[in-house]
Amino acid sequence: MGLRFRRRIRLAKGVYVNLSKSGSSLSIGGHGATVNIGKHGVRETVGLPGTGLSYSHTIGAGQYQGQAAGAPVQPRQGSGGRPLLTLLGLVALVIVVTGFVSALTH
Repeated sequence: MGLRFRRRIRLAKGVYVNLSKSGSSLSIGGHGATVNIGKHGVRETVGLPGTGLSYSHTIGAGQYQGQAAGAPVQPRQGSGGRPLLTLLGLVALVIVVTGFVSALTH
């Protein structure tokens, strides 16, 4: 088991600095939608609070394939995520499942 260190410092409502052994990052947002800016790029996360369902997508530096120095940078195929559409799909799925379970129990 390895030693871990994580610390989250609140700067303002919805704005946090995250510190760990591997570096630091800045988080902006709250329950339901967060943007995290760190050394691996920008990660946006949307979710349905209280359900455990979320979708996360890396944009920025994490979006490019590793290539030899001097080679042109090409984005990964299929990297244009659509978190809002995914969140709406998750909401629809939760509504359908909730209705189905409710119909079975009555």
